[in-house]
Amino acid sequence: MGWLGGRRRDSASPPGRGRSAADDINPAPANMEGGDGSVVVAGLGARGSGAAAATVRELLQDECYSDFLNEDFDVKTYTSQSIHQAVIAEQLAKLAQGISQLDKELHLQVVARHEDLLAQATGIESLEGVLQMMQTRIGALQGAVDRYKSKIVEPYNKIVARTAQLARLQVACDLLRRIIRILNLSKRLQGQLQGGSREITKAAQSLNELDYLSQGIDLSGVEVIENDLLFIARARLEVENQAKRLLEQGLETQNPTQVGTALQVFYNLGTLKDTITSVVDGYCATLEENINSALDIKVLTQPSQSAVRGGPGRSTMPTPGNTAALRASLWTNMEKLMDHIYAVCGQVQHLQKVLAKKRDPVSHICFIEEIVKDGQPEIFYTFWNSVTQALSSQFHMATNSSMFLKQAFEGEYPKLLRLYNDLWKRLQQYSQNIQGNFNASGTTDLYVDLQHMEDDAQDIFIPKMPDYDPEKALKDSLQPYEAAYLSKCLSRLFDPINLVFPPGGRNSPSPEELDGIIKTIASELNVAAVDTNLTLAVSKNVAKTIQLYSVKSEQLLSTQGDASQVIGPLTEGQRRNVAVVNSLYKLHQSVTKVVSSQSSFPPAAEQTIISALKAIHALMENAVQPLLTSVGDAIEAIIITMHQEDFSGSLSSSGKPDVPCSLYMKELQGFIARVMSDYFKQFECLDFVFDNTEAIAQRAIELFIRHASLIRPLGEGGKMRLAADFAQMELAVGPFCRRVSDLGKSYRMLRSFRPLLFQASEHVANSPALGDVIPFSIIIQFLFTRAPTELKSPFQRAEWSHARFSQWLDDHPSEKDRLLLIRGALEAYVQSVRSREGKEFAPVYPIMVQLLQKAMSALQ
Repeated sequence: MGWLGGRRRDSASPPGRGRSAADDINPAPANMEGGDGSVVVAGLGARGSGAAAATVRELLQDECYSDFLNEDFDVKTYTSQSIHQAVIAEQLAKLAQGISQLDKELHLQVVARHEDLLAQATGIESLEGVLQMMQTRIGALQGAVDRYKSKIVEPYNKIVARTAQLARLQVACDLLRRIIRILNLSKRLQGQLQGGSREITKAAQSLNELDYLSQGIDLSGVEVIENDLLFIARARLEVENQAKRLLEQGLETQNPTQVGTALQVFYNLGTLKDTITSVVDGYCATLEENINSALDIKVLTQPSQSAVRGGPGRSTMPTPGNTAALRASLWTNMEKLMDHIYAVCGQVQHLQKVLAKKRDPVSHICFIEEIVKDGQPEIFYTFWNSVTQALSSQFHMATNSSMFLKQAFEGEYPKLLRLYNDLWKRLQQYSQNIQGNFNASGTTDLYVDLQHMEDDAQDIFIPKMPDYDPEKALKDSLQPYEAAYLSKCLSRLFDPINLVFPPGGRNSPSPEELDGIIKTIASELNVAAVDTNLTLAVSKNVAKTIQLYSVKSEQLLSTQGDASQVIGPLTEGQRRNVAVVNSLYKLHQSVTKVVSSQSSFPPAAEQTIISALKAIHALMENAVQPLLTSVGDAIEAIIITMHQEDFSGSLSSSGKPDVPCSLYMKELQGFIARVMSDYFKQFECLDFVFDNTEAIAQRAIELFIRHASLIRPLGEGGKMRLAADFAQMELAVGPFCRRVSDLGKSYRMLRSFRPLLFQASEHVANSPALGDVIPFSIIIQFLFTRAPTELKSPFQRAEWSHARFSQWLDDHPSEKDRLLLIRGALEAYVQSVRSREGKEFAPVYPIMVQLLQKAMSALQ
């Protein structure tokens, strides 16, 4: 039964409930023969195999044997269960029967496959023979290996021993060479140390070589060089200290030779980078201590020795009586601080310049390359960054802990900024002069190893970092104080304006009050002149101040009807407007004078203020515009009354007009003179007034010529009187301008038109003034006066009044539109002549047509 269980576990596919174990046992072949070769045996074998297979299937299906087929079958468990069930005899009988059946099946299997089994048995015997032969050969090979091993091991051991001896000999020789070299260098070093600073670089080179000899080897316990090693250690300290003193002295005296010698020593000792870092860090620490000391409020407020010390907890804030003295002490400290920063910056810059020029005479390596070879920034950039950060942090802490310092820096920010600017200028100047100082030092040994850099003239304060501005980094510490100062500056500028323009006030500032505003503006600009950027910022505040003044003044202006009346004397609103314009003008002139008096005033700041002043000028124009409009309208109304007078009379017997001028002209002269004396003379800004009244004068002349060209009928006596009016027109507009000739084209047109009154139509058409000085439309309109009544003027044809026609001309300034209107009048005249079947046109008609064609062609 044990075999059955093992057979079940080795099967390729374990049987399930639907498959019997008999399927795994191959029955004997049908043609299997017995031992004697009879067919009967084979047949019986086949039948026996079939019967045996059926028997096996029965065994497997029997529940009694099912436990033996489980993978986890346990003999002890099965035995224990059988004993408890008390069916041992029955179980044993059942098992014996099963064993007997299995034996029969095994017998049948052996009979069925006896040839294969015999063949396998024969193959096993052949394999045993082959294995025996291989074992014999392996033994022979092992013997040969043992013989060769005995021949190799002994020479190998000898070689190992000789190699170890050789290595020890080499180590001993190297040690001896080192000892001999150390002894020689020690003697040489003693002589070099006796040579002082002249031999210090050679001593450093010897020490460097001695360090190299001591690397990677333990020389302790070597009696012959023990004293030398102690001497070398002391000598190294002595050389380092001497080089440090030489470096400090060279930097203080700006001696490139001493600095270069000290740097060479440190380079030979292999400590150049560490030494430079230590020196720069020391400078930074010293500067930070100086900044802290200069801003220490306890030191500033420390009482004198004769004063009685206060008790614990007493405040260190300055008393009102000694604030001025404390501020003076603070600014003295700040000046000393700037001097110290300048001195230290000069030393660091000198150090970097020597590093950038000095080369090692042996390796020809530039010292600055040793400093920056690992991607480190230049030493001055590192130093300057530390200085600016220290200034920012120390200033921030000091002003946060002391209201006195905060008020001092904010209130007197320009003074602080001036110190910064002076420091920056001094550093810039030093940067420009440092090369000359090098050349003037008279040294030759340093310049043997100088590197001729292309950027010698380049400002050393501009590192090769496009995103870094050293000046901005310096002034970043001042930004909080600048913002506070500008805020207070704007308040100081606004305060006097708010005082002179109280809520509900109706009066303009007095001259004294305006002078106070101007003085405040001038004072702020003068104080800000220490710095271009500060000047620009203060200029923006000044521009805001001007805008505020403009807004306040605009609120005082009168815009009611009485502001534009020109009939009676000045009204209260007009007087107020005059006062506002005068104050605006004075502010404009005063600020312009202040700006022009500033030396080296930045163009951007000047442009900022000028832009604000343009708003002042625009407000002045808006303030006088209602009055100007009324004056212009009144003048036009007076000029248009010329059509109410009679110009059709003939020439008097004397050949001269009866009166020097017409009534409308006399009225015009009186009106302009009265307006000028009663209104415009009240303005202090004569240039501004003339700039505006000259435009009125030009308009008056154009209106006068326009209406003079429309007078119909015009007799010879009327021409004489009109010519006199032309002469009087120059006198009438005289008060409106500096010189009448300044009126330009209008004046030339007035002068050119007067002679045309007496010329024949042909000569008028050929006048050189046509087109250039006098428009064609004016001349053609004038020729209508010489035509018969049938040839109507354009306004007559349209049945317009003179005023409406004048308004139409103002609405159509284009010469083409005016000529088209005239052409319509001429065409209407032609139609009227043809309708009455006239034989000829008026003599002036062809001339007018010719002028019209000439004018139209000129417009093409």
